[in-house]
Amino acid sequence: MADVARPTLDQLAILLAVAEQGSFNGAARQMGRAVSAISYGIAGLEAQLGVRLFDREGSRRPVLTEAGKAVLTHARAIGDGVDDLIAGVRAYNEGLETCLGLAIDVMVPQRQLSGLLRDFELAFPTVDLTLHVEGLGAVAGLVLDGRAQLAVAGPATAGQPLLELQALGDLELVPVAAPAHPLARMERIEPGIARRYRQLVLTDRSSLTEGQDFGVFAARTWRLGDLGAKHALLLEGIGWGNMPRHMVEADLAAGRLVILPVPEGRSTAYPIWAAWQRGSHLGPAARWIRDELGARFHAQCGPGA
Repeated sequence: MADVARPTLDQLAILLAVAEQGSFNGAARQMGRAVSAISYGIAGLEAQLGVRLFDREGSRRPVLTEAGKAVLTHARAIGDGVDDLIAGVRAYNEGLETCLGLAIDVMVPQRQLSGLLRDFELAFPTVDLTLHVEGLGAVAGLVLDGRAQLAVAGPATAGQPLLELQALGDLELVPVAAPAHPLARMERIEPGIARRYRQLVLTDRSSLTEGQDFGVFAARTWRLGDLGAKHALLLEGIGWGNMPRHMVEADLAAGRLVILPVPEGRSTAYPIWAAWQRGSHLGPAARWIRDELGARFHAQCGPGA
């Protein structure tokens, strides 16, 4: 069996042009070459591969053989790979990140995040994204230790001297409990009463804000490292706690949870910031996420967000 020689990228480009245009003349016009050069390129490719790519007999238009169809599939994959390579190098030369670490506060609405990342994929197809979803100080910690270049973080980020911050908007936290919880059955909750009942609290999995409490009123708490687990325990009536309104909206509408009129506050603003290391340079992809998310918060919450 004859050995198969390695084809050149130019030969594969000629093959793709002939298949796309349906003729040697069309391929010649597309590539700005003489018809003889196209014919010579195909003949050389056939000789190197040891197969006949086009059936030229009995027809004015070349028709792909079965071998030609198989080779064309591989040629298209190689052509797409070369296009991706060129696009990636151009993007790199323009300062676009090859990869991006993004840390997101667990409070950020998942629907909003998924829509943003869908649009990000379309805008920056060559950027590899590493997504971290954390709570409280762990979000900023990922930026400070270099595992993420950009964070979308909550109030635990405020006051960190090594971070630059840009306000994006506010989320709303509401105190909720299951309808059967003692606090939910009270017509009026007097000041200090909520402290007597177990509060479910999202705890920090980092040392950045270790020992600090955010929105904790009760003397008795269960501390959870996962917002989903907190949500599940609230539905079971095991305690009460603050939750982002967007996450419990369906539960409130269905009566699975109720908002508690606690005197300490029926609603709490949860500010969201973009955060990155002070002195670092955000690339185009990171800046796009920061600015686009800010615009979406503004559109959703209004100018006062």
